[in-house]
Amino acid sequence: MSFRLRVLAVVMLVAVTAVAATAWLTLRQASEQITESATADQETIEFVTAELKAYGEVHGTWERVASLVESLGVKTGQRVHVATEFGEVVADTDQIAGNTPREVGAVTTAVDPRPLLSLPDDIREAYAVTLKAIPAYRAGVRLAACHTRRGTPVEMTKDQYGLPQYNVAEDIPECNTFAEEPNRDSRADRERVEACMIPDLAHPSPRLRDDGSTAPPTTGEAVNSCLSRAFTDQISDMAAVPLRVTLGASGEPSRQISAMPLIGAAAGVAVLAIAGTALLSRRVLRPIGRLTEAAARLGRGDLTSRVAVVGQDEVAELGRSFNRMADSLQRAEERQRRLVADVAHELRTPLANLRGYLEALKDGVMAPDPELFASLHEEAVLQQRIVNDLQDLALAEAGTLAYHRVVVDLGELLEIGRVAHHARAEAAGVRLVVAVAEPVYVTVDPDRMRQVFGNLVSNALRATPAGGSVTLSAGHINGAVVVRVADTGTGIPPELLPYVFDRFWRGDQARGRRTGGSGLGLAIVRQIVTDHHGTISVASQLGAGTTFTITLPPALSPQKGRHGA
Repeated sequence: MSFRLRVLAVVMLVAVTAVAATAWLTLRQASEQITESATADQETIEFVTAELKAYGEVHGTWERVASLVESLGVKTGQRVHVATEFGEVVADTDQIAGNTPREVGAVTTAVDPRPLLSLPDDIREAYAVTLKAIPAYRAGVRLAACHTRRGTPVEMTKDQYGLPQYNVAEDIPECNTFAEEPNRDSRADRERVEACMIPDLAHPSPRLRDDGSTAPPTTGEAVNSCLSRAFTDQISDMAAVPLRVTLGASGEPSRQISAMPLIGAAAGVAVLAIAGTALLSRRVLRPIGRLTEAAARLGRGDLTSRVAVVGQDEVAELGRSFNRMADSLQRAEERQRRLVADVAHELRTPLANLRGYLEALKDGVMAPDPELFASLHEEAVLQQRIVNDLQDLALAEAGTLAYHRVVVDLGELLEIGRVAHHARAEAAGVRLVVAVAEPVYVTVDPDRMRQVFGNLVSNALRATPAGGSVTLSAGHINGAVVVRVADTGTGIPPELLPYVFDRFWRGDQARGRRTGGSGLGLAIVRQIVTDHHGTISVASQLGAGTTFTITLPPALSPQKGRHGA
């Protein structure tokens, strides 16, 4: 069971105990008191009913009605209980006063705030009035309800047909928009209203004559009655719901109830709460204490600090997260140490060579000729290249490498790369081609992407013997842009593929920096592609060649990209 469920179980136990104690006290009180229903006279009933009905008609909702109910309770001196026809309590003066609700009294009346239309005798005019009144009322009552929720005053008048007209003191655009939203299929309103135009006159409802006798209704009366019902049906889901109002309370206590049972129950609940809290503290604080100790050791530099984890709850998951963080920090520290060692290794030998040549020149062992100076200059340039690559990689991994992104056609970038390496490919006897069937637009930094393609093409040309080929292709696959640099070279052994993008990795360890590069190019390539929200992968087969695949998101507006926007 998770820690959250255990907490819930303890809280539920406390709640159930409290409810049981309350129920016991209520039953005890009920058995010791004399029941007597409080009554209210008819005038009080009519007053309360009229006030609530007016509120529902004006505001179109029962929200914020609690203040009116409280006022009615003070004015009438009665307990006022307001609930829907389904028993949902809307407001209760007992609850408003912070008291335990008493049993409701016997004086109950209904309050229906839905308006009644006073339709003209002409059937067609009555039909038109009803059809217009339904959406008008629904929009108006939504507006009134919205303003009521925000506490702004609402006024209501009625037109000649009894349809409410709402006026608001402030203009709230949100409420206006809310009221104007379509709230029902108008076709349903029309169908319901049109059904009244063919009344069943074979079985009409009786009407009362002036002398007290009954007579069948006329056609106009039957239609108007049906139209009134149609109006009420179609607005019922938007109007304030009918309420049942109960005045007074039954079961009023005839004497004071002893506080001892209440004190005993409260003491029991307190003991149970203390025990549950103690258990929770023991369960939560012990592993958190271990986490605190481990975090302190980690802060002092002990990257091997871990915590023992037991279970599957949230506290255990916190421990696992801490262990994963410590692992990540330890790996980062190890990578940093390896990087420093690799940089020292890469620079030690060439710097030693430079020092040896310079000391030989200083001691006069070697003659200073142009060939030697050219060699020393080339060695210095190679070291500068390593330092520049290290700087680019550090900036890229730190997220501070500057990018100037524009929408470009990858086909054009690949062609630029092909032209830049054409002379080298031709000298090596390698065919360098671009295969792009259609414009492929992406949002990238063109200079950085040329750096990516140039590095991949350089590596491919070094790995491809004379007579081979290097192909640059781009296209759309499954909504993404895919770029491939494929060669027919010697390939990379499967066991070395996981290390291709590591710093200072070289495919042929026999090649030095003069023929194999600095070993940082592919690490820089991966970081640049990652910064463009893309991915890069490699697939290779010995003797068949290697393919680097770059996946990038497509540009959102390729037409602007053609103009450099």
